Amino acid sequence: MPIKAGIYYFANNPDEHNLPPVILIHGAGGSHLSWPPEIRRMPGQRVLTVDLPGHGKSSGLGKGSIHEYVKSIKDLMDDLSLYKAIIVGHSMGGAIALELALDHPERVIGLGLIATNARLRVSQAILDGLAHKSTITRAIQTIVDWSCGPLANETLRKLSVRQLEETRPAVLRGDLVACNNFDAVQRMPEINKPTLIVCGTEDRMTPVRFSEFLAMQIPGAALQTIDMAGHMVMLEQPRRLAAILNVFIMSIHYIPGV
Repeated sequence: MPIKAGIYYFANNPDEHNLPPVILIHGAGGSHLSWPPEIRRMPGQRVLTVDLPGHGKSSGLGKGSIHEYVKSIKDLMDDLSLYKAIIVGHSMGGAIALELALDHPERVIGLGLIATNARLRVSQAILDGLAHKSTITRAIQTIVDWSCGPLANETLRKLSVRQLEETRPAVLRGDLVACNNFDAVQRMPEINKPTLIVCGTEDRMTPVRFSEFLAMQIPGAALQTIDMAGHMVMLEQPRRLAAILNVFIMSIHYIPGV
């Protein structure tokens, strides 16, 4: 089981050093399994899909801020001798990707921002619900109801509930507090990396207008929407998202070792 800097990661084509490394970062309460096989096993791409501290197979208790999660990803890259990578993040993972690009631009080749925003406000009712044992189940159900698009089947909904239930409540709530405190709105024009923004048209957690804002504020950013997909766009339409990501990755000029 590969673990570096306390982080478990799933590696696809790890020895293909002529390919740009792609790091996939899940959202709040997620794990590497939040990215389906079509994406974490993209043919012809070198992909590392992580479990953030306290999530999935990684040890620890989670982190209290986006800044701390950024440090975890940077430490992982250091331990793997990855100086630069394409950073792709979903929701909270997108916030981590944004802050990494802002504070450590030399470590980022390109950005993939999936169903995210430069500010991630969280309902106080959800935060309160996760703070008490008697209301955790209802709070998790609310998160899933808001995250799944209209075409998400019952199997996907049940899997989403199970994954959140398997995350320690303190870790899940800590993730959402980190999201709630994240605000990089004023810094978006500082980003100077190739950037892809993807959002489902039926996303109620981070609506399309958030992605449109990112596309307007980040110089040269490209926006793609996926029809009828919700916040869990990568699980609802994995092949479509994989195709979009593959084109983006292949468009980035990468010189190995530089």
